[in-house]
Amino acid sequence: MSSFRSEPILWIHVAGLATLPIFLPLCLLFLAVGDRSLPIWLELLVVGAIGTLPLLWMQLRRPFYIFALLGVAIKPETLSEPQRKILCLVNTKLNRLLAVFGAVLSVAVLGLLYQATPHVANIARLLPQWRGLALLLAGLFFFASNLFLQIPLSVARVFVTKETEFAALEPLSLEKIKQDFTILGVRVNQILPQLTGKVKTEE
Repeated sequence: MSSFRSEPILWIHVAGLATLPIFLPLCLLFLAVGDRSLPIWLELLVVGAIGTLPLLWMQLRRPFYIFALLGVAIKPETLSEPQRKILCLVNTKLNRLLAVFGAVLSVAVLGLLYQATPHVANIARLLPQWRGLALLLAGLFFFASNLFLQIPLSVARVFVTKETEFAALEPLSLEKIKQDFTILGVRVNQILPQLTGKVKTEE
C-alpha cells in the first residue's frame, strides 16, 4: 500500500523551511533601519508579538489546516481516509508543545537578530529611515519566518509515526475537521496529484 508519508503536501510544507534564510535576513535588515526611539525591550516586544502571537494562538486553539497552499485549500469533504488520519496527528497535545517550542525558539532568534543589526547598518542606511514602518515590516517578515517554521513543526509528528500506529487511527470526521482547524483559502477539490507508487510498509 502507499505510505501516508508520500503525501506530497507534507513534503512541500517541510520544504518551507528553506524560506527562513530569506525572511530572517529581511527582518534583520528592517530592524537596523532608523534611529531607535523606544527602549530595546519594547521594540523586541512589538516585533515579537507581531511575529509569534497570532500564529501561536492559532496553533493552540485551531491549528492550521495543512491541506492548503498559497491561498487554496482542499475541501474537507474531498479528503481521503489517509488524509483525514493525517489530520489526527496534526491536532495533538504534542503538536501544541511543538508550537510553543517553535515560538520560544523564534523569540530567541529575534534577540540574536537584534544584536546583529550593526553588521547591516550600512545597507539599512540606503532605505528610508522611518523607524515605525521599519519595525512593522520587520514584524511582518518575522511573522512569515514563523509561519514557515510552525507548519513544518506541525507535520513533524506525521513523519515519526509508525505504519502500524497510523493504520490503527480513526479518520477525523468532517465535522471535527471544520470545527478544530483553521481553514484558509479558496476551497477546491484537489491541489496536487496524489502519488500512487507502492512502498514497503514498516513494522
